Amino acid sequence: MSTTSTASAAPVADGKQTSVAAAARRAARRRVASVWAGRFGLAVFVIGGWQLFTDLGIVDKFFFGQPSGIWSRLIDLFQNGTEFGSFYANIWTTIEEALVGFGVGTVAGVILGVALGQSRFLSDVLGPYIKIVNAIPRIVLGSIFIVAFGIGVMPKILLAAVLVFFIVFFNAFQGVREVDRNVLANARVLGASRLQITQHVIVPSALTWIIASLHSAFGFAIVGALVGEVLGAQSGLGLVIKTAQDKFDPDGVFATMLVIAVLVLGAEWLIGKLEHRLLSWRPPAPSEANSL
Repeated sequence: MSTTSTASAAPVADGKQTSVAAAARRAARRRVASVWAGRFGLAVFVIGGWQLFTDLGIVDKFFFGQPSGIWSRLIDLFQNGTEFGSFYANIWTTIEEALVGFGVGTVAGVILGVALGQSRFLSDVLGPYIKIVNAIPRIVLGSIFIVAFGIGVMPKILLAAVLVFFIVFFNAFQGVREVDRNVLANARVLGASRLQITQHVIVPSALTWIIASLHSAFGFAIVGALVGEVLGAQSGLGLVIKTAQDKFDPDGVFATMLVIAVLVLGAEWLIGKLEHRLLSWRPPAPSEANSL
């Protein structure tokens, strides 16, 4: 009798679990749809209001541009290019500078952050100097780099790397300091070497902090490249913006900013995919769990 009852209860339990999972999937789809509807509605409200206010003369389009004019200017840039080359070439120049600076700054920030996070002596010795360099205005560093290396790509790469370095460094440093001391003690008891502890315990534990810093780091890499191009360059989106500014062309400025926003959002999407792959072992955060 009890065997029969258990066998009959099993399909019921499986059916309940299936229905709960289906309801969760429907709720997740509804949430995604509502999020995209909200995003689209906000974009329509802002762009439509901007266009309306400029058409009515409430906002002067000479100073603030106009969505229709920005779109026309964007098409013109892609079709006819700029005074210093095609628009595609200028986009690639900025991407190249930002990517190399992002890579250099990330690697340097992770290495130095992990090293100083483990060594109190190195932290005490180098800490004040890192804070001094971090306090220097970035535009001053950009001017120094241009004076030292000219108006080629090197100053932009260095400036992008500096901006990325400090974001990644402080996150990596703090991530190492937050590693569970009991886990470290257990690893030492089991005979793990310092390199093994760093490779298998410290870096994976700090990876959440490091990946989190990358979301904003690439944006800062773009900023570093653009600032360097505004200070002095032969090509790049920063030079396009500076030229449009000198010509009192707000539509050109906003059109180039739109391209930059697309680049940063694309990089953010790729970093999100990387985070999902590298941190697939991590349980979802409460906010993520509640959204499902």
